[in-house]
Amino acid sequence: MKVNEIKKGQIIVVDGDNWQVVAIDHVRPGKGPAYYQLGIKNLKRGNVLTRRFNTTESVELVYTELKTLQYLYADGDQHVFMDNETYEQFSLQEKLIGDDLPYIALNSDVKFMFTAQGTPLYIDMPASVVLQVTETEPGAKGDTVSNVQKPAKLETGLEIKVPLHVKVGDKVKVDTRNGTFIERA
Repeated sequence: MKVNEIKKGQIIVVDGDNWQVVAIDHVRPGKGPAYYQLGIKNLKRGNVLTRRFNTTESVELVYTELKTLQYLYADGDQHVFMDNETYEQFSLQEKLIGDDLPYIALNSDVKFMFTAQGTPLYIDMPASVVLQVTETEPGAKGDTVSNVQKPAKLETGLEIKVPLHVKVGDKVKVDTRNGTFIERA
């Protein structure tokens, strides 16, 4: 595929590794030929770098497929997911899931990006998830309007700050990008 046809979010092969395109910039300097400057993220190591490509250069595109998997259980540093359509089970390393693990509750559905060959690449996390509060201090009566927050432990083990009116058993919406409380669900 020509570099000028690439879109943000696509997976390309650079130096034998899979990289996700996170930024595209078409640069036309006053002197010299135009080029594309791509911000790319390594899907194995997680590092991001900037790479220049001539406008006529070609890159290898990795064909991907989005699958919905159900999180079944953890087995040491392995996490077992099941494809909802074929009932095939995948045992994935904790490092592939990375920082998204505290936002995945048991038996919840998760969208994974797979290569055409069936290799899992990364989790396509939503901007927010709904999780249940399992531990928190009880709030006093009338603590509904203040902006004071207290710690709360969620069903996945994630600890966040919540308003005083949230109690054990409540479901809360959590931002997966920064781990903050959004609202009671």
